Amino acid sequence: MAHSSHGRPERSAPPEIFYSEQEARKYTSNSRMIEIQSHLSERAIELLRLPDDQPCFILDIGCGSGLSGECLTDQGHYWVGIDISQPMLDVAVEREIECDLILGDMGFGMPFKAGTFDGAISISALQWLCNADKKFHNPPKRLYQFFSTLYASLSRGARAIFQLYPENSAQLELITHQAMKAGFTGGLVIDFPNSTKAKKIFLCLFAGGASQQLPKGLGTETTIERKNQISFTEKRERVKQIRGSKNPKGSKNWILEKKERRRRQGKEVRADTKYTGRKRKPVF
Repeated sequence: MAHSSHGRPERSAPPEIFYSEQEARKYTSNSRMIEIQSHLSERAIELLRLPDDQPCFILDIGCGSGLSGECLTDQGHYWVGIDISQPMLDVAVEREIECDLILGDMGFGMPFKAGTFDGAISISALQWLCNADKKFHNPPKRLYQFFSTLYASLSRGARAIFQLYPENSAQLELITHQAMKAGFTGGLVIDFPNSTKAKKIFLCLFAGGASQQLPKGLGTETTIERKNQISFTEKRERVKQIRGSKNPKGSKNWILEKKERRRRQGKEVRADTKYTGRKRKPVF
């Protein structure tokens, strides 16, 4: 879920209330929001360091209306989304997102079998766990419950990447302490740390396995900045090449390909007609 520009949303209401039907609709109509979400998701997926040659099974935590998950689909991966907001999940279903969706509170833990996922991503959701929205909420306990069950549900050596908006350093310390207590190693990756607007914080966690090196943040030094920007762009270009001359999103061929994938997954799909993919005239 992208972060609202109007103050801190987690200060205004619990997530299941803040992400109402009206708020959920913004995630399909606000092009700026879509662009930010896609950019953050692509960077989080890059930090996952997934193999180029095989599809992986990824968990999207706080998946919202499915914008981040669509980036996973576009890169050939399969995913499961979990979110606390029913209206957000309703929008995802409406948009025919290609995955399984689960209504759930991160603080109650992840309800999956051990070693299910090859990785996990989360965009702008983790900081919500630092709030005690109900009398029985204890943020450190909820964070530990979340991280320990997430650790169990990941295959050994897998990564979990969280893009987050911490309110202060104490909040960041609370989050990282509970993650390490649950068994994770890793740390923070900060892109463009010297820029107020471009600065982005990612918590990069490793679930056991061989020792891994923390990736460098973009823009940490001029040389590193150039190198990382180039490799990031190159990777995106490479993904585009792997996918071949991909049909533009929303085009008739793109819709037909999407339907075919859903049929192969055994899902019900509307029959193709000569009107498939045709732009509808606006209704006044």
